[in-house]
Amino acid sequence: MDRVVYDRMAAHDTTHWWYRARREILSDYLERWGGLPQGARILEIGCGTGHNLPMLAQFGEVDAIEIDETARTFASERLGKPVGSSPLPELTGVEPGSYDLVAVLDVVEHVEDDVAALKAMATALKPGGKILITVPAHQWMWSAHDVVNHHKRRYSKATLVAALDKAGLAHRKLGWFNSLLFPAAVAARIAGKLTGKDDSDDSPPPRALNAVFEKIFGLERHLVGRVPLPPGLSLIVLASPKG
Repeated sequence: MDRVVYDRMAAHDTTHWWYRARREILSDYLERWGGLPQGARILEIGCGTGHNLPMLAQFGEVDAIEIDETARTFASERLGKPVGSSPLPELTGVEPGSYDLVAVLDVVEHVEDDVAALKAMATALKPGGKILITVPAHQWMWSAHDVVNHHKRRYSKATLVAALDKAGLAHRKLGWFNSLLFPAAVAARIAGKLTGKDDSDDSPPPRALNAVFEKIFGLERHLVGRVPLPPGLSLIVLASPKG
């Protein structure tokens, strides 16, 4: 990702509506569907500034990996121990068969060979372990945001399932999320392209609007995994090795 993306993440990951509401959604999703054992061992790959680590720590003992040095420093402070730096798909230093959950939250789209990356994650799992995956959706939504984030692709349900299948992974609870705000996002994206103002700035909106967006997005914590949501900005899935 461009340096500015990490800088904005560090500045806004505790206040921006997207980060705050998404953490609540992911927490509820894991609580309902994760099936994690007491004291689970968890690895977050691509943890950025570490803003998801406290949420994941509710479910067990957390380790993390982040390839950006500055973001890794933030994450290490939040985690209270060093964060690793091995990229996907190598995962050098990650002991095979050691984790109950691997979390890759808006990470797979950054990796050139997503299938190889998914296979590498699977080797890190204990028997019965799972991979929690979120990815941005809809290739037709491609914008300046994807460029500065160094995305390789956005996903449809079909392309995500195809990658999982090639990696030898079964899946459950696959669905859209960030659906309630999707029409507004589409309108903004189209307007930006028509006016030539396709902008990568993802700083938070004014405080009142930020609170409204957080409230709307946060409502999905009661829905994701329980009922099929209409198309949204993102996809979520739990994956595990077949057989």
